[in-house]
Amino acid sequence: MRWFRFAALLVFATLLQAGLLSNLRYKPDLLLILVVFFSIYCSTYEAIITSFTIGFAYDLIGQSMGPGIIAFGIFGTLLAYLHRVIAIRKMPYQAGAILAIGFLSGISIYYLSLAKGAAHNAGIYKSVFAASIYSGIVGPFLFLPTAWWMRIKTHRFTRS
Repeated sequence: MRWFRFAALLVFATLLQAGLLSNLRYKPDLLLILVVFFSIYCSTYEAIITSFTIGFAYDLIGQSMGPGIIAFGIFGTLLAYLHRVIAIRKMPYQAGAILAIGFLSGISIYYLSLAKGAAHNAGIYKSVFAASIYSGIVGPFLFLPTAWWMRIKTHRFTRS
């Protein structure tokens, strides 16, 4: 893992998420896409570290500290362990993984924020589902440039 490149990518995605994409009503969650990318293409150990780090970045731009670290850390780790059993290499599977992790982590972040005393949001399921759908559509197309930047080989060719 190239940790300096990961840090630069994380800072770029966090600034883009907090700045440019914050004006959109429903926006793709770039940090969610990164959690799924690193859970799929890295080793389990690296996926756990990157999931918790991306969750920390999510909390820095969010309303409260803690729920993003917990949700992204848990679901990124579960996806990394699931990837040991099920190959998630095709774009529809990646989009489904982003959708599932996005919905589960979004609802978890909401309820963990409620437990900390955040305000109640009436349309939370609709907004979390819409953000997960948009992230699932955009995410697989961002995997190739991210893999190029991180110098991760997405296809391993072997002789038959």
